[in-house]
Amino acid sequence: MHQITSHQRRVALIDMGTNTFHLLIVEMPTVPGEKPVPLLRTKAGVRLGEGGISQGIIAPEAYARALHTLAGFKEEIELHEAQEVRATATSAMRVTKNGPDLVRDIFEQTGIQVNVIPGDREAELICEGVRQAVDLGEEAQLIMDIGGGSVEFIVANQRTIFWKQSFEIGAQRLLDKFFPDPSGVFPAEAVEAEQRYLSTVLEPLIEAVQRYRPVSLVGASGSFDSLADMQIGNLRTESELPPCTELALESFQTSYRHLLSGNHEQRKALPGILPMRANMLVVAAVLIDFVLGIAEITRIRTSAYALKEGLLAEMLAV
Repeated sequence: MHQITSHQRRVALIDMGTNTFHLLIVEMPTVPGEKPVPLLRTKAGVRLGEGGISQGIIAPEAYARALHTLAGFKEEIELHEAQEVRATATSAMRVTKNGPDLVRDIFEQTGIQVNVIPGDREAELICEGVRQAVDLGEEAQLIMDIGGGSVEFIVANQRTIFWKQSFEIGAQRLLDKFFPDPSGVFPAEAVEAEQRYLSTVLEPLIEAVQRYRPVSLVGASGSFDSLADMQIGNLRTESELPPCTELALESFQTSYRHLLSGNHEQRKALPGILPMRANMLVVAAVLIDFVLGIAEITRIRTSAYALKEGLLAEMLAV
């Protein structure tokens, strides 16, 4: 058993994404240079953007799910006796009219103060989190985090961020825009329409990859976790995921074909897929395929670490 002593500081980190809320509770090291000890790593599919993000609101059902999830997180935080809570929120809370109301209600109901961060800051924290899981080395790498509301792209190596940008083209938005019938297949015309849209909206990314020539793609988000799970045919929990997974290009291409060829029920039945992600993963895979094409990249790695691990790394560096 891990002995608890009064001087060991416990910190809870919450990342409130547009699809998924994450909670990480760690025991901070008492000796500089030591690593924090993870006590709990969990997530909840809140789908905060469902039914509203494309209209600039958080829908009532999603709003209620967020409050319910935070109440559950609060219980875990108290159970683990964490003395400090750092909660961040991203795209859905950034751009919706009632995002500030949700921040207020969370504080009133749980005492948790949520910090809504801009896309640029989100990209920085994601990069820092990824560096804790993947050795980026000296050459430029393209980091990609597909959220429900926004997608962050960062060109960086282990030391330097060369370029970064957040785009409000997350999987829930793409789903709303290109996949209005969630029960059926995703037709070829929809794939082509999404690709045309991406080639316009991602012009700054196209310029960046031409300039910096990143040698591989590092994906940090639930979509990449799902693709890594599909590669081994097994759905893993948050705590079972290794920090970094090599995702074979052939495995991605096979998963992409399966995702495009099935209907919703068939996709849900694919080994390694979380039912909540079954449709979202289709539009995300089109996006990943597009990015691989424009960057001429053949190596993909996934990072189980992202924003909350970036926050933790910053706290440890102080």
